[in-house]
Amino acid sequence: MSYKIKDTLKDTAPHISFEIFPPKTDAGFESVISAAEQIAALKPSFISVTYGAGGGTSRNTVKIASYIKEKGVTSLAHLTCVSSTKEEVHRVVGELKEHGIENVLALRGDIPKDGAFPLPNQYKYAYELIEDIKTQGDFCIGAACYPEGHVEAEHKKDDIVNLKHKVDCGVDFLTTQMFFDNNILYNFLYRIREKGITVPVLPGIMPITNAKQMKRTLELSGTALPQRFVAILDRFGDDPAAMQQAGIAYATDQIIDLIANGVNHIHVYSMNKPEVAGMIMKNLSDIVKV
Repeated sequence: MSYKIKDTLKDTAPHISFEIFPPKTDAGFESVISAAEQIAALKPSFISVTYGAGGGTSRNTVKIASYIKEKGVTSLAHLTCVSSTKEEVHRVVGELKEHGIENVLALRGDIPKDGAFPLPNQYKYAYELIEDIKTQGDFCIGAACYPEGHVEAEHKKDDIVNLKHKVDCGVDFLTTQMFFDNNILYNFLYRIREKGITVPVLPGIMPITNAKQMKRTLELSGTALPQRFVAILDRFGDDPAAMQQAGIAYATDQIIDLIANGVNHIHVYSMNKPEVAGMIMKNLSDIVKV
């Protein structure tokens, strides 16, 4: 049995979902399946599976999403058009339908620095991908949003105009890029609601468990760091065990604040770390009922 995420989002009880990513090569498939099984055992509201640039990574997205579904947990398959032709996207959508996967996160993806984009048989924007998916089946479609503004948008107001257009093309819910100050999300929600974007928004929370991970995260996203989190990095960054504990505690604190303020559905970028997902759920054991 599969469930559409948009129906789960109607529930006012707190829910936590997690994210994993496929292996870069087929050799790592079993370890990712093991991580998916352990995270599924935590009974999250759903598990999303990312979609890499071509090769085994994208092929394994459908396999892993199907495995999660078989374990009795709703799965959300990412579909990124920057690395795929329209024909490849249609093939993947067909595979999702064959496996009974009803939830898709439709993304443009990061434009490769050394590659031409778009080619004649590619989608240029996520809204084009969303429109096409809508014609191919009864999918629940999610999309990405950026509380601090998309890195390619010169002005935040332009980013919200683009987001409204994307949502109007058939988006059922949004998931945010990671952020480390909840006030950024609250301000963003106020601004998009004012512009008529009313679909549910899932905040994306990333537990930072090592300093190198933080550096990579900032390079990719340009996310602002509050001084409180900088102090944690400075104090614990050279001690892996302490940094993991502090990073999980910080993420837990963010989640508790969100739930206390009526944000009931939260997506955790746990990556392929069942121990991190497990600690988050343990910290929330009396807040999030499973």
